[in-house]
Amino acid sequence: MDSKPNIVFVVSRFPYPLEKGDKLRAYYQIKELCQNYNIHLIALSDKRVPESSIQELKKYCVSVEIHKLSKLSILFNSFLALLGNKPIQVGYFYNYLIHLKIAKTLESLKPDYIFTQLTRTTEYTKDYHACRKTLDYMDAFSKGMERRIKDAKWYNRWFFKLEYRRLLAYERAMFDYYEQKTIISEQDKKYIFHPDKTKIICAPNGIDTTFFESQQIEKKYDFAFVGNMSYPPNIEAVTYIVKRILPHFSESKLLIAGANPHPKIEKMAKQNPQIVVSGWMDDIREAYSSSHIFLAPMKTGTGMQNKLLEAMAQGIPCVTTSLANNAIQAIDNESIFVCDSEEQLIPLLRKLLDDSNLRNTVGQKGKHFVEQHYSWQSACQNLIDIH
Repeated sequence: MDSKPNIVFVVSRFPYPLEKGDKLRAYYQIKELCQNYNIHLIALSDKRVPESSIQELKKYCVSVEIHKLSKLSILFNSFLALLGNKPIQVGYFYNYLIHLKIAKTLESLKPDYIFTQLTRTTEYTKDYHACRKTLDYMDAFSKGMERRIKDAKWYNRWFFKLEYRRLLAYERAMFDYYEQKTIISEQDKKYIFHPDKTKIICAPNGIDTTFFESQQIEKKYDFAFVGNMSYPPNIEAVTYIVKRILPHFSESKLLIAGANPHPKIEKMAKQNPQIVVSGWMDDIREAYSSSHIFLAPMKTGTGMQNKLLEAMAQGIPCVTTSLANNAIQAIDNESIFVCDSEEQLIPLLRKLLDDSNLRNTVGQKGKHFVEQHYSWQSACQNLIDIH
């Protein structure tokens, strides 16, 4: 009989394919942890999960349980959350009947540990006290919501303010239900407003360095941006590149790669021949390697930018903002470039486009930095403490 401890892993989205940050984080954590634990995956999903994705997770999980969230359930429970005091996103992912099914699963499995990813799933596990539990905040979502208030349309601003206040209170409240708490960066830890927030363990993302090897591919683009292109901070960053940066580089090409391109992104591409929108790519390494510079001028958002780690792991020189680099802590002008204004950014990009030696030097130092600091093995070392 298998003597490995049993861990129930609860996620709000099925962790494959890897087109979103929370999916990528869960997938690699499960892949790493399954070496020492029996993983029982419980996943919510607001869409049908392909059998191929299920089979991918069965490589690492003893059991896989999926609970489909219907559109009616999402609308109803989001509305109930709006009328109550919970964050709307918690309502979005909550369903009472699913709660009963998960409770039944926990009672049957009697796990040694429960790992809950994101506060949006805590309603399903917070009141189970038969074993120790970890809450992975991942990001300080309240801070991300606060950053969106300033640039929101006047008719949306009330919603972001409401959700910010509720997330702030909810993140604090959930802290006390779990024996262990993890978060992606020291920067995000500061924004969990609980008196014992120093006890939160920093568990950064990692990189599969064997996968993200440098590739010899023709450089078709000067700049690339990669990410889930329905995510507002990514849309904002790309809009900034197109409207404020590209006009200074009339001969340059920009590749925008990633799942679910927003109509706004597709419209900009139709109006500007400098822009190529690839959508989802089966091998995202091609997006990085086909570009001279990875450009990610993130203005909002929280957490750790996987896109930067991936580009650096492939030896592509990265240009970003201090907001994004604060989580990574790469060395400015050595393993990454950090610019917070157009006055800094435009001359730097001109210099990089003209100097292949500088691009190669910083790209290789960035690659070395990621290999030293961001392996999944080290990232998951203190993830679970069941002693």
